Amino acid sequence: MRKLVALALVLSTTGCGATIATQEPGGAKVTVRNCGQEVTYDGAPSKVVTNDTGITEMMFALGLADRMAGYVIAGDNKGTDVSTSPWKADFERLPKLAEKINKEVVQGAGADMVFAGWGYGFSESTGFTPDVLEEQGIATYLLTETCRNGVGKQRGVMPPLEALYTDLRNLGAIFGVSARAEELIAGYQRQVAGAEELVRGRPKPKVFLYDSGLDQPYTSGKNAAPQDIIGRAGGENIFGDLDDSWTAVGWETVVERNPDVILINDYADGDLSTPQQKQAFLESYAPLKEVPAVRDKRFFVLPYAALVEGPRNPAAIEAFARFLAGG
Repeated sequence: MRKLVALALVLSTTGCGATIATQEPGGAKVTVRNCGQEVTYDGAPSKVVTNDTGITEMMFALGLADRMAGYVIAGDNKGTDVSTSPWKADFERLPKLAEKINKEVVQGAGADMVFAGWGYGFSESTGFTPDVLEEQGIATYLLTETCRNGVGKQRGVMPPLEALYTDLRNLGAIFGVSARAEELIAGYQRQVAGAEELVRGRPKPKVFLYDSGLDQPYTSGKNAAPQDIIGRAGGENIFGDLDDSWTAVGWETVVERNPDVILINDYADGDLSTPQQKQAFLESYAPLKEVPAVRDKRFFVLPYAALVEGPRNPAAIEAFARFLAGG
């Protein structure tokens, strides 16, 4: 029952549904700061292609479905994200363009802007980068959670919720819907503050975010959304000292850091298709046997779209806070 209530909280996000934002008057050109660079857009794009669920839902939350040519999502994006989305109607009325984004998909859609990120569509190894699209006359916007911080390909330049609010404000400016962006941000801030109040004064359990991986677990460092989901909900991310977003670690370190709770990312990762399978693996993995989270069966599940940067993050904080508060 607790998990059902939590799921309802994650789905009942502020300002959800097929909202159409009112365009605000403004100049033809807009300049915003994105991943450390000043980027100028010659008018509001009208045929945007998005990649991944959270990115697409950010456009929907701002009421910008009518400015999109379509979206790219792998499968039902790693689980049931689309079918459980507060913006399911928007997903259904817009075309899904492909399972994997590339230059041909974008050109075929007649895109004038691509909203994606490093590791969320953009990659030098595939040759699909903002520079390549710029050569084709296609504008880009990078998800702030994926901004590179100057150390190799590590990602993340600001706290996760700040990244979400930054992107909402930037998109609000680009598309002339700043009032809508500020309305969303204010609602999210109230929701997060309410969640923090639920756990105020309580001990902070140590939390391990289990994304995927059998030989080597994939988890969240301090720059991905789970850092704030865990922290604002009253927990402590055991890998919050890593200056990266999503990254691989070792099982030995997980055991050493001895988590009290394990937060499971609900998506099919190629090895394990369901959260139940992930939990079963964790319970069967001998080195974890005496870890408090496994010993006491303290597992909590959130959908993929709630754990990557996007408009489901505040509701995820509330849901996890209720779990940690025991309510």
